Amino acid sequence: MDDALEIRLEPSLDIDDAFSDTEDQDFEFQFSPDSIRNDLARNAQSWGVENEDDEKPRNGFFESTMESFSTLTIDSDERSNEDNASSSRFVSIPLSNPHDGFPVNSEPHEEHPPDATETGTPYPSVFIDLSSHKVTVSVDNTQTSAPLPSASIQSHSRSTSTAESDHSGHSTKSLPTPELSSVTPTHPNFAASTSTSVLPASTIPAMTTASVSDTPTSTLKPSPPTHRLTRSVGPSALEKFVSKTRPSFLPPKTRQEDDKHMADWEAMMKQSRAAAEKRRKALQERRLAREKKIDESLHLWEKEIVPDWRVVHKNTKLRKLWWKGIPTKLRASMWERAVGNPLALSKDNFRSCSSRAKRALNSGAFSTATLSKIEADIASTLPSLHIFHRETGPLYPDLKDMLCAWVVARADEGLGYTFGAAKVAAMFLINMPIQQAFIVMRNLLERHCLRSFFGGSGAKEDVEAYYRIFETLLADGMPKIYFNFKQHQVSPASYLLDWIVPLFLDHLPFEACARIWDVLILEGDSFLYRAALGILGVLEPRLFFPDRQELLQLLKGENKAAIDVATREGRPLDGGKYEIYGLDEETLWERIDSMDEWWKESTWNRLTRRELPDL
Repeated sequence: MDDALEIRLEPSLDIDDAFSDTEDQDFEFQFSPDSIRNDLARNAQSWGVENEDDEKPRNGFFESTMESFSTLTIDSDERSNEDNASSSRFVSIPLSNPHDGFPVNSEPHEEHPPDATETGTPYPSVFIDLSSHKVTVSVDNTQTSAPLPSASIQSHSRSTSTAESDHSGHSTKSLPTPELSSVTPTHPNFAASTSTSVLPASTIPAMTTASVSDTPTSTLKPSPPTHRLTRSVGPSALEKFVSKTRPSFLPPKTRQEDDKHMADWEAMMKQSRAAAEKRRKALQERRLAREKKIDESLHLWEKEIVPDWRVVHKNTKLRKLWWKGIPTKLRASMWERAVGNPLALSKDNFRSCSSRAKRALNSGAFSTATLSKIEADIASTLPSLHIFHRETGPLYPDLKDMLCAWVVARADEGLGYTFGAAKVAAMFLINMPIQQAFIVMRNLLERHCLRSFFGGSGAKEDVEAYYRIFETLLADGMPKIYFNFKQHQVSPASYLLDWIVPLFLDHLPFEACARIWDVLILEGDSFLYRAALGILGVLEPRLFFPDRQELLQLLKGENKAAIDVATREGRPLDGGKYEIYGLDEETLWERIDSMDEWWKESTWNRLTRRELPDL
């Protein structure tokens, strides 16, 4: 130890640039023999032998045959001025040296690795030139006969830190290097901890790359982690999915608790279905009792009303009798008389219009677009009755012939087909022969309100006027619904057109529609609006949605929640669209009758004169 290594830092060498992490360090590294000894003593376990019985030394992580390490020697002696005043090189220090771990002399010297028989594979020499920022890794093939370590040449834009720097506890700063080729020495036993050094292109030919393909490299293969299969407590993922007793965002229940709650849920659903069935039976019984009562009043109809139906406008008792519904046997004659024949159509009118329509169909002059609309309209007409089905419906040919004849009759006025007319024609066909139904239909649709809605684009101004009339009536009679619709910007055009054109046959049960038609034919256009307000009155508890789209879906009869409930209770979905909301003849007429407190015919007449002065 007489020739102890003496290392001095020259003023021209900036250690901060090479070994500091940041540009502005507040402290300076003490690079002296004492500091190196202290560091080696602190980190001796990271490369020392963990077990004396092991034949191979370890670096703290995996087996290693390394018996030397490289350290930086900075020689400030005047002898080095001939080469470079600040030159510095890495030298190899054998780890098996009984001394303190430092070379005897401090002068830079060539690497003399141990004999190949002792170390196996030589450790590559690393040279760092701080002045030119060059790093050179070299292996001398002449020093040993053992296989040389392989070296792979890769392209990197920056240098990476080595595993040894992580154990040393010191922070190092990467040297600024240009974008050049790099050499990565891969030692057989250090494949997992090799570092990438950025080298100038001029140093690449000096590398020993001839043995890259000849020397196999060993790679550390960590054992795959073992996972112990565990089963969570409670139902499986599928059971959680089908569970109706716990939301999916909550932890699953135990199997016993889930089974218990599932049984309770099934019992509640069974009770709910039983209650719904009981309500349906009670409603059916009340409807049958009401129809029976109407049939029992047949003699009164034949005695008081059939001789002269106009008596109902003078006799309040008979008018109430009409409002309760016309007996089925008398419905065709009463409709025909109440509608009248303002167009003065002959009984042969249907025959002449039908023959013209057939000639147009045979010659191809009938519009294919209009024919497609008729077919689509018929397909959606009273699907629950199955009497207008294209293939099996007994009334399908009559309905199609009647609609084609109606199109030909309107063609003289320049009007086309209006989607929804099939519902009106179907209701007449159910109650009377086709010739009579055709004449009554044409006369009914000539009433001003219905003619406006069936008049196409030419009657757009009149339709807008009827929309304003309805809004005024809604604001007077149901202000909460009116302001709710205004808040969500829902105009009468969003729903009223779909109600009036088919005369409610798409949205209401058939029995409720038949009774509405009885009163509509008697009272005229004003009852259309009174029935529409009654429908909104029944739906009022469901109309206060925060979202406009949900409100429109409800008005169209497409509310998903109501459809799900109706499906669960086993109710048919091919009837009136509003049946899923519990709207039936009884509830609707209760609401219509309750409007007697504020509904006045004088209000209707005043609004029509204001909005339609030419009427």
